Amino acid sequence: MSRNIIPYGRQYIDQDDIDAVVDTLKSDFLTQGPKIPEFEKVFANYVDTEYAIAVNNGTSALHLCALALGVKPGDKVICPTITFAASANCIEYCGGEVIFCDIDPKTYLIDLNHVEKLLQEHEDIKGIVSVDFAGRPVDLEVLRIIANKYNAWIIQDSCHAPGGFFHDSGGLEQKCGNGNYADLAIFSFHPVKHIACGEGGMVTTRNKSLADKINLLRTHGITKNQNAFINFSGILDKDYPPPLWYYEMQELGYNYRLTDFQAALGITQLQKADKGIQRRRDIAKVYFEEFQGKSWVKTQSGYIDGHAYHLYIIQVEKRDDLFNHLRKNNIFCQIHYFPLHLMPFYFKKRKDRLPLSENYIKECLSLPIYPTLSENEQWKVIKEIINFYEQ
Repeated sequence: MSRNIIPYGRQYIDQDDIDAVVDTLKSDFLTQGPKIPEFEKVFANYVDTEYAIAVNNGTSALHLCALALGVKPGDKVICPTITFAASANCIEYCGGEVIFCDIDPKTYLIDLNHVEKLLQEHEDIKGIVSVDFAGRPVDLEVLRIIANKYNAWIIQDSCHAPGGFFHDSGGLEQKCGNGNYADLAIFSFHPVKHIACGEGGMVTTRNKSLADKINLLRTHGITKNQNAFINFSGILDKDYPPPLWYYEMQELGYNYRLTDFQAALGITQLQKADKGIQRRRDIAKVYFEEFQGKSWVKTQSGYIDGHAYHLYIIQVEKRDDLFNHLRKNNIFCQIHYFPLHLMPFYFKKRKDRLPLSENYIKECLSLPIYPTLSENEQWKVIKEIINFYEQ
């Protein structure tokens, strides 16, 4: 993309990242090597949890979570409609049925009151996919209380929110993905995300049995761990020692592995993550202050403690006209996301209508926000928006 164009998001790769990848390319392992557990360890420390399992993308991470939690045909699972398709598709992959939830118009997050209403209406709901949309964390303490009343599990989709956090009722900082309230959490390392690996994802949890299950499923359902073997003594003489080359396929799994050179990139990217988030928060503060009180701004992401600011969103009048005006001036904003419940695949099944989400999508606009966005570029964005409405 031309440097004259200001996109809504952009990766930042420096020489440390390049050196780390080149070093790994020159090593003995391009995949299934030592960089994978190293990345998993530093990422688990970063989000303050027990287990982290690296996979090839965030979609695979979601699918593995649904499998590990036992989603089966006919199971119903709640998901917000304002999210990327993968948040819901992981349930469909397992034969489950998605029940879409409306959003809170002030936060753009899953409406917790609507969640409880759906749980009351559908006795057979098994779980909830909670999305930290745009980088703003859902209050999982409250959601956990609701879920426990109905014996429902929680998958926390934190693809937008590594480094994000909320404060619980005791004032403690709860990092996205730490596993204190969600059963499983997932992250994405797509180029426009905070940590860019080209592609890649991570599952985090405090539950060892779920971590072991996901470890197994991400590699064809195969284990080489002799202590975990199930059938060895049953297929050969019990006195016959396990050969070094023996492995067991115990489940129908998948090839969802991350490569070592992607993990090497993830490690160096993670070292810059806090600095990148601070820059995103600085950009968000400028947007908030400049648009506060403008009559044509209905809502905006605001300047909020704990927000990871993958996106900065404004809801405005004449959104489509503004979108086209900015494009003519080489400012490529984006729309996140068209409601999933209105997508043909899902709408033909249920024909749901969720008015708050449907109103949101008519007015929302994601503004440029990424660590290398310069002050001059941000001011160009702000001035073009103000000029559009005030001239």
